Amino acid sequence: MFGYITICEPELKVKDLRKYRAHYCGLCRTLKEKYGSLGQLTLSYDMTFIVVLLNSLYESMPKSSVRRCKTHPIKKQKMLQSEITEYAADMNVILTWYHLKDDWQDERKPGSLLGLHALGPKAKKAARKYPRQCRAMYRELKALEGIEAAESQDIDEAAGCFGRLMEEVMVYKKDVWERDLRRMGFFLGKFIYIMDAYEDLEKDLEQGNYNPLRDLSRKEDYEERLRQILCMMIAESAAAFEKLPCLQDADILRNILYTGVWNRYNRIQEKKKETQEKKKEQKKT
Repeated sequence: MFGYITICEPELKVKDLRKYRAHYCGLCRTLKEKYGSLGQLTLSYDMTFIVVLLNSLYESMPKSSVRRCKTHPIKKQKMLQSEITEYAADMNVILTWYHLKDDWQDERKPGSLLGLHALGPKAKKAARKYPRQCRAMYRELKALEGIEAAESQDIDEAAGCFGRLMEEVMVYKKDVWERDLRRMGFFLGKFIYIMDAYEDLEKDLEQGNYNPLRDLSRKEDYEERLRQILCMMIAESAAAFEKLPCLQDADILRNILYTGVWNRYNRIQEKKKETQEKKKEQKKT
């Protein structure tokens, strides 16, 4: 995962911030228990969002505990864990395994190979528990691989692969909520993919890597059009969310969907503004 689906901390109530952190720490703890220290390295805010969402939707009662960890060795941290936390941990590790496999095939990174061997047995065992989700991951990542190889500049086509992958991960079980969860996950996945492409654009252009925004970035109204696309994706995802009966932790979920998802985008804009101002100063001197 990419870490774009985060909270906007200044706008979150203290009690909600504490609960969000408890879910985050609970996911971290579950990853360690099931996959060891390497599993903890896969921890992401995106999957924490899914934990909070599904716990809210299914009104689960997470087990609460207070523990110390390597990150917080002095002060004990509250942790919330449930069967949904275990599901999210499995999905996180399986997605990481596929990502490492892709990195090894594309760039032959030694670290990716080591990660593959270390996570491989447990990731494959987890994958056998979720054949539906794993078939979707394999299918969509394979399709995305073909799109990248063809250097396609069809943004919707490329982002759609990750959208369909995310919608399958979002569906914890096939029930009455499946349709809205799929729609929510689909557009959230597209948002994540496009944001990742937006953040990596400059680096990808310099290194000659594939990026679906290459052609669009050459247009004068690139920034405005890109923002419109992102707004449309998150608006569709939020609209699907509002159809779900999520009462528990609703303020946390709305904080993320309406504000937190823009954290990285806003930081990128700030950096671009700083770069432009520096260039202006250099011209003056």
